[in-house]
Amino acid sequence: MPQLSRRQILQAGAVPALQRGRKFNLLFLMSDQHQRAASGCYGHGTVKTPNIDGLARRAVRFTSSYCTSPVCVPSRGSMITGQYAHKHGAHILQDPLPNDVPTIAHFYRERGYVTGAIGKMHFVDESRKHGFDHRLNEESFQRTLSATDRQKLRGDAGGIEGEGLDLPARFFEDNWFADRAVEFLHANKAKPFCLWASFVQPHTPFKPMKRFFDLYDQATLELPGRPEHDLEDGFEGNLIRAKERGWYRQSDEGARRSLAGYYGNVSQMDENAGTVYNALRELGLEKNTVVVYTSDHGEMAGAHRMWTKHNMFEESVAVPLLIAIPDGAQGVRTQIIEHIDLFPTLTELCGLGTVPGLVGRSFADLMRGRRYTAREFAYSEYWFCRNVFTRDDRYVGKAPLRMVRTDRWKLNYLPWSRSELFDVVKDPGEFHNRIDDAALAGVIRELKAIVERQFIQ
Repeated sequence: MPQLSRRQILQAGAVPALQRGRKFNLLFLMSDQHQRAASGCYGHGTVKTPNIDGLARRAVRFTSSYCTSPVCVPSRGSMITGQYAHKHGAHILQDPLPNDVPTIAHFYRERGYVTGAIGKMHFVDESRKHGFDHRLNEESFQRTLSATDRQKLRGDAGGIEGEGLDLPARFFEDNWFADRAVEFLHANKAKPFCLWASFVQPHTPFKPMKRFFDLYDQATLELPGRPEHDLEDGFEGNLIRAKERGWYRQSDEGARRSLAGYYGNVSQMDENAGTVYNALRELGLEKNTVVVYTSDHGEMAGAHRMWTKHNMFEESVAVPLLIAIPDGAQGVRTQIIEHIDLFPTLTELCGLGTVPGLVGRSFADLMRGRRYTAREFAYSEYWFCRNVFTRDDRYVGKAPLRMVRTDRWKLNYLPWSRSELFDVVKDPGEFHNRIDDAALAGVIRELKAIVERQFIQ
């Protein structure tokens, strides 16, 4: 499909929206690194997420939603552009999203919406607002702290050591972002708005406020599957990274402390998301606002002796997704959804018509209980990031790791190294690589063809 210009994309759908006379607001609540399973509404028996669970009861909850890249910058770029990373151009953590790529914020702003992005958007080059007129970011928060304050918060952005910080709420950026998002809602309650309220947690470091860390008894936390010889039969880069980072031989005690920190981060993020959502309801805006909750990617949380993301295991690439529409459907949908589908879906749900030129496809009909042809697979790609994946950057510049995930099979394809095939029905933990199974040669061939086809879209 030829790529349309920004002007063509922005102008599309304006007439249908006016004819229908509908104009819903959009509140997009986004976290960073929230594993789909790590919330009550997705069945976790330990993690406390009362606000997300409350939204889930009023929303449609998707059980098979996937990010299109398991790392922040490209994933976020895909959400706001409806394009895969190889098309929008922000491949790795260090890549700014190009200025000329149309985004969902451009689309809403063109239709008279006030657009805001408050919190972590990870644009890399923050001088590029990408259609968001009202912008507050991590630097905005840092300016509220003194040099002495900042010393108290120093920590490794990738650190997994769990710790509860006995500091006032003003020291935590997500608390500040939540308050600023509430101010945005009050200031724009009489106007159509598109607000992205984007939190840093539960991303590392795993150092929430002490009261959230203390919610979790480390001695009773259940560890994920992490067999002794894990990762030895797949892509060697995952094993190298886990050993270089010190994760592979982490003790059970250390893993439980890390989990307490991660779960504490999740619970603190949940409270901040609730602050914003509850303000929307108190203002009476719920009746004309589409509300979304998702995360840019997941978190391994100790599974396979790994932490953070940068791989295609379910813990890393599967994401929570809740969408509530005014007087709309509730319940659970099991169909496969990709993050690039959000842009065209949300414009339809808000009454702004369809968006041409996107790879993402609308699932608005699925939300409304109408006839819908489901995706047969989810696709995701990971371009190896500098200074993050391995110490020597040995994979940087090579073809990306590409995933195709159907209802039964997952292929993690590398043309230059050992690929992986998992039967996710019989082996949901993804412990047994079937890539050498001659009986599955036809399955592998079919999934490889999908990989190549998706990569040229």
